Amino acid sequence: MSTVSDTRRRDGKAPAGERVADWADGRLGIYGLAKANMRKIFPDHWSFMLGEVCLYSFVIIILTGVYLTLFFHPSMEEVTYHGPYVPMQGVRMSEAFSSTLDISFEVRGGLLVRQIHHWAALVFLAGMFVHMMRVFFTGAFRKPREVNWLFGWLLFVLGMFTGFTGYSLPDDLLSGTGLRFIHGAILSVPLVGTYIDFFLFGGEFPGGDIISRLYPIHVLLLPGIMLGLLVGHLILVFFHKHTQYPGPGRTNKNVIGMPLLPVYVAKAGGFFFLVFGLLAALSAIATINPIWAIGPYRPDQVSTGAQPDWYMGFSEGLIRVMPGWEISAWGHTLVLGVFIPLAVFPLVLLAIGVYPFIEAWITGDKREHHILDRPRNAPTRTALGVAWLTVYFVLLVGGGNDLWATHFHLSINSITWFVRIAFFVAPVLAYLVTKRICLGLQRRDRDKVLHGRESGIIKRLPHGEFVEVHEPLSQAQLHTLTQHEQAQAYEIGPEVDENGVRRRITRSQKLRAKLSKGYFGEGSQIPKPTAEEYREITSGHGHH
Repeated sequence: MSTVSDTRRRDGKAPAGERVADWADGRLGIYGLAKANMRKIFPDHWSFMLGEVCLYSFVIIILTGVYLTLFFHPSMEEVTYHGPYVPMQGVRMSEAFSSTLDISFEVRGGLLVRQIHHWAALVFLAGMFVHMMRVFFTGAFRKPREVNWLFGWLLFVLGMFTGFTGYSLPDDLLSGTGLRFIHGAILSVPLVGTYIDFFLFGGEFPGGDIISRLYPIHVLLLPGIMLGLLVGHLILVFFHKHTQYPGPGRTNKNVIGMPLLPVYVAKAGGFFFLVFGLLAALSAIATINPIWAIGPYRPDQVSTGAQPDWYMGFSEGLIRVMPGWEISAWGHTLVLGVFIPLAVFPLVLLAIGVYPFIEAWITGDKREHHILDRPRNAPTRTALGVAWLTVYFVLLVGGGNDLWATHFHLSINSITWFVRIAFFVAPVLAYLVTKRICLGLQRRDRDKVLHGRESGIIKRLPHGEFVEVHEPLSQAQLHTLTQHEQAQAYEIGPEVDENGVRRRITRSQKLRAKLSKGYFGEGSQIPKPTAEEYREITSGHGHH
C-alpha cells in the first residue's frame, strides 16, 4: 500500500474519492440505486443490438447537431455569395443556404460533420424501422410493454418529421421542392388550408419565415421531446426487465444473460464506437445532399429527380399515384387527389401505434409476457406485418416513379398504374403467402418433434425397404419447438341462456369473435404434438 493511504488511515480520514461518494450517496441514494441495477441481467441476442444502433445514432445526431448549430444562420434574407466555392460566387441566395455552404467549405470538419449528421439520421430511422418490426413479429409489444411500444412508435414518427425539418433547413432547390410539396398538401385541407399555409410560411409561398420557424422545431422542440421519450423508453426496459427468446430454462419469471456491469457495458461501449466509426467512414466516402451541386431555392425552378429521404417515400408515393380527383361545391374546390393521401398517411401511422391494444382486445389475453414468440407461431400477426411492409415498399416505388422510369427506360404511366394496382393486390398476396409459409414451418416443426431430424443416412431394412434414419432432437430443441401456447378463438356462446332468455350480444362482441376466429380459428395454426403422440411415436412405432 502507498504511504499516503497509510497516513490517511492513521489519521482516521477516508480517501477524498470515498468521501465524495459518501456525500453524494447520502443525498442522492446513488449507491443503493447502482447496487440494484448495475448487475441487472440482459439476454444476449444479435437482434437486441438493433435498439442499440438507434440509441447510438441518436447520440451521434445530437453531438453533430450541436456542432452545426454554432455556424448555421436560419434566415431567408437574401445575400450575395462571395465564398470559396467559385461556381456559386456572385449568386443571390438566402443566408441559410450561404451558411450551409460555409459549413461545407470553410468550417474545419464542417462537411464531414454535416454528412455524419445526415447519415446518422437515416440510420436512426432505418434502425427504428427494423427494431419495431422485430418487436412486432416477436410479440414483444404485449403486456406490460404496450406503453413502451407507444414510446418507440412516437420516436419513429417524430424522427420522420425531425428529419424532414432538418433537410429543409439548407434552403436548397431540393429541400425547397419538398416544402412546395408540403405547401400543396396544406392547401388541400378544406376551409382552413390557406390560413395554415399563410401562417406557416409567413405569407405567399415561399414566404420569408419558414426556415426561421423550422429551425427551433428541429433543434429544440422535436429533439427535446424525443430525448424525453428515449429516456422513458429505457427506464421502462429496466423496469419491466428485458424480453428473451424461448429456450431451456427461460420462463416469464427469469432472465438468462449477462450482467449490465461490467460485461454488457463493455460490449455496448465498443459497439457505440463501431457504429460511430462506420458512420464516419460512410460519411467520408459517400456524399449525401451536395447542396452546392443543386443550387439555392428559386420558386420558379424545380429540382429534377427530386426525392425525399426514404422514410418519407410512403407519403410521397401516396400523393404521386393518387388520381387527380376534385370536387367543386359552393364555390370551393376539394382536391381529393391530395387530401385523401394526406388523411390516409396519419391513419396508417395511428393503426401501427394502437395495434398492441387491438390484438390484446381480440385475444383477451391480460397476462404478462416476457418470452418472445417465434414469428411462425403467430402466422396471422406475421402475415399482417409482411402485408404492411409490402404496402410500404410498393409506395416507395411510387414515390420514386420518375427515377424508375428514367433508369430502367419504362413508361411513368405504366409504373403509376402498377403501383395503383399493387397497392390493393400485393398486400393480400403477401398476407396469404406468408401465412401459408408460417403454417408450413409449423408442420415441419411438428414433424421434427415427432420423427426427429433428417440425418441424410439411408438404411435398408431386412425386408428390402429403404428408409432415412432420423436423429431424435435434444431436450433443449424439443423445448424450443413446443414451448409456445396456442390460444383458442373467442366464442360468443349460445344466443339463449339456460332459462331460455335471449342474451344481449353487442356488435363489438360479434366483431371480436370474427377477428379472433381469423387469428386463431381453423386453418390459422397447426396443433402442437401432444405428449401422448410423442411417446407413441418414439416408443418404436414408425420412428426410425
